[in-house]
Amino acid sequence: MKNKRTLSTSLLSLTIALSLILSACSSQGGTANSNPSTSDNPGTVVTTPSDDQSGSATGNGSSGSVDNGQPSGTTDTSSPSTGTNNGASTGSGSSSGSGSDAAATPISTSASTITNVTALRLVDANSGWLGGSGQIAFTKDGGKTWKVQYRGSVDIHQIFALNASKVWAVLGSESSASWNLISSTDGGAHWKNAGTVPGGSFLHFTSDKVGFSGSYMTEDGGATWKEFAEPANIVGEAYYHDAANGWAVQFDNGKYNFLHTSDGGVTWTTVMSRTTEASVTGSVIRSAGANDAWIELKGESGMTQTSYVLFHTTDGGKNWLPAVVHNTAGAGPAPGFTNNDTSYFGGTGSTPGELYVVNSQIAYMGGRCMACDNANTIMETTDGGKTWAVRKDQFTGYGNQVIAATDAKHLWLITNDFSSSSVLYTTADGGKKFSTIHKFAKPKTAQ
Repeated sequence: MKNKRTLSTSLLSLTIALSLILSACSSQGGTANSNPSTSDNPGTVVTTPSDDQSGSATGNGSSGSVDNGQPSGTTDTSSPSTGTNNGASTGSGSSSGSGSDAAATPISTSASTITNVTALRLVDANSGWLGGSGQIAFTKDGGKTWKVQYRGSVDIHQIFALNASKVWAVLGSESSASWNLISSTDGGAHWKNAGTVPGGSFLHFTSDKVGFSGSYMTEDGGATWKEFAEPANIVGEAYYHDAANGWAVQFDNGKYNFLHTSDGGVTWTTVMSRTTEASVTGSVIRSAGANDAWIELKGESGMTQTSYVLFHTTDGGKNWLPAVVHNTAGAGPAPGFTNNDTSYFGGTGSTPGELYVVNSQIAYMGGRCMACDNANTIMETTDGGKTWAVRKDQFTGYGNQVIAATDAKHLWLITNDFSSSSVLYTTADGGKKFSTIHKFAKPKTAQ
């Protein structure tokens, strides 16, 4: 009888312990459920050549420094996007993380093992690449089905494409000492090691050889990089639209400055200054042209809220539009403003989501609410930030938010969660109506 009582007590204790563990896991919905590798080596590259993927360029091969998921077109309307692939199940060309070429081993081309999506790049409204769980996959049917083109052991940090043929991917995690770069010239059918990227800043190419990441520039497709000069006391990373024009945010002694260079960092000019009660804790810069810049400043955080402000200029910094001023009760005012400034558009959500700039007029921005059942929202501007349309749909998922778009109508949104499947939503009317297109595999911890 005593043994039975002891056994029952042990089982009860075990049950309580497991319940507490599960409860703790479920409460961490905001944590991305990827399995980041601390290694800086991309591991084995496995590719699956496509039998029917078009390798022809869809435009003039030029790309600007914007997030517009349209790889083709003019230099002022380019940005990260994705491409299409309907690969065969086996491949013959691959490269390893050490830089040597090796024959690829047959792998499944299904994307069923991707549990956390970290990168997205569109070629057009129906085709694109995504990265997640160390893999790169391609779709050509609007995201309904995906074919894996690359499988490795390191996170896919970003994907950038000039057109349907030329695409790069940055491999690494926030803990990486360096970031590996792989590239493809046939739409992802074959990948090779292209070099390393000196930092995890936003990567964009303006030609098949010239690219930029933070204060660095490559002229040989990513094999080598040179560093531009940058100002002191900058917040976040400097951003170069091209070899001449760059932007940076400086913060010191209760004031922030927007700086612009037109000579490749030789000289920097302060184009806007503003005093601030709140600290500037981070910045995001995107550019749709030599005279265009979108600058997001993140403020302080508290009570699951983060204040922020988004500025936009189209004349090289002579005039700045406060497109979004997000003051909060829990985190205080947006940088450069007070909680009494209520005449500005305040955005959506309680913290900023991802900013995706298509061109100087069209941009999307996500919102996050970690205290809400449906944590993700989206808004769009088609007039350079003067007005915004907050879309009514709200989406589940407490992990990272991934956005890509091609124009004012076609937007893809992927939400991630620690315990549930990542989900792809798309819209063909600028977000008035979203459709659930694809659900990825559940995280292993939730299975």
